Amino acid sequence: MNNSTFIQLEHVTKLYHRGPETVHALEDITLTIGAGEYVAVVGHSGSGKTTLMNILGCLDHPTRGRIVINGHELQHAAEKELNRFRRQTIGFIFQQFFLIPTLNVIENVELPSLFTGINKKDRARQLVEMVGLGKRMRHLPGQLSGGEMQRAAIARSLINSPSILLADEPTGNLDSRNAEAIMGVFEKLNGEGMTIIVVTHNPDLVKRCSRTVHIDDGRIRT
Repeated sequence: MNNSTFIQLEHVTKLYHRGPETVHALEDITLTIGAGEYVAVVGHSGSGKTTLMNILGCLDHPTRGRIVINGHELQHAAEKELNRFRRQTIGFIFQQFFLIPTLNVIENVELPSLFTGINKKDRARQLVEMVGLGKRMRHLPGQLSGGEMQRAAIARSLINSPSILLADEPTGNLDSRNAEAIMGVFEKLNGEGMTIIVVTHNPDLVKRCSRTVHIDDGRIRT
């Protein structure tokens, strides 16, 4: 593992305004993650986990604080710059899969690459094979099991060769056998040097991570 600092949050606060109420989703978060780390983010519902992932994934701006990822300072970046950075650096995996129902597996995997203007059909095929869906690549999402859909979503997240993988409850909708397969894919990717951050309630997944970050009421609990 490369222990050099790769992701750095300094005194990050995120406030939301709900009518007259101010919600402190994150409060003075300082966090450093090294290149190649495999980190679990845990906490009860409403603790700030998803907000933290949105900040790390450049899907949301902090109210205050500093964000540096791979040497890029991002807290004040324009949306166009953030879009480009996300495409080049970050892969996302969601609990709900978000596969396009009218596209088959290989087409879903290839889809994010179309925004780069680069033909990645060969890479899409390699990724589908890697996650064990080689015989299912022409199937539509509705013809797949939950575990197969999640594996397709993982392949899709890797199409642009990201250096960071963010996963929000990636085993939440899966039975134990399929969850085990997904955890195996993550371990393989991390073993190849990918930085992986997962939000999870799955204790087995937490055990496999090299480090656990606890969030409680918008603060990191030490």
